[in-house]
Amino acid sequence: MEIFNASAVITGGAGGLGEATVRRLAAAGAAVVIADLNDQKGKELAAELGNRVRYASTNVLDEDSVNAALHEAQELAPLGIVVNAHGGTAGASRIVGRDGKPASFDQFQWYIDLFLNGTFNVLRLGAAAMAKNAPDEDGCRGVVVNTASIAAFEGQIGQAAYSAAKAGVVGLTLPAARDLTKVGIRVMSIAPGTFFTPAFKMEREAAEEQWGSSVPFPSRMGSPSEYAALVHHIAENNYLNGEVIRIDGALRFQPK
Repeated sequence: MEIFNASAVITGGAGGLGEATVRRLAAAGAAVVIADLNDQKGKELAAELGNRVRYASTNVLDEDSVNAALHEAQELAPLGIVVNAHGGTAGASRIVGRDGKPASFDQFQWYIDLFLNGTFNVLRLGAAAMAKNAPDEDGCRGVVVNTASIAAFEGQIGQAAYSAAKAGVVGLTLPAARDLTKVGIRVMSIAPGTFFTPAFKMEREAAEEQWGSSVPFPSRMGSPSEYAALVHHIAENNYLNGEVIRIDGALRFQPK
């Protein structure tokens, strides 16, 4: 798919993996909408990158909000790329704690809503918008890239809610790709390992000491630019469809 002169919507585009993806696709010639709830950072990033990058305050669970971001992108150029890179955390907990109390059901629902339901909401609305495009020579009208996690495969103690939500994203990938074959829209997912983002709220050196050394090779945390590079390749390579790609330096999470 041709990135140059297409438009892209990046959820979570104001921070971490999303910001790196905004920068990468904008540098490749795409018009980009930063779909996020961090108004200050989103507006600053859009102002920095120029008039083909816009910010749209976006709640991934709200249909009108998502459609507004998609419409903003379509005003700039035909919508070709949707990336679900939004994040957040509500803590971790064992299903039964040391005190014998059960885990919070509200916490579990929060993770499912944000990471699975929010991803599906953006996927369905983005696909409907891209289905109106003229196809390329392969018949492709666009691509949706979702973000899973290696925790979908090797969830750690206390990660039941997060792992279940990300496993849902993994499970969504192939049937969504199959569903959308008739309209020529590809669906891919990326499963990152430990990537250094602002969510860690610490200096990289300290984060590397705690988490980077457990990565087999290269023995360091991933950089958001590496995630963004993979999104870029997926967008350009029409034969990538219906698959989950791990990007983790051969890391496999241990129970703790």
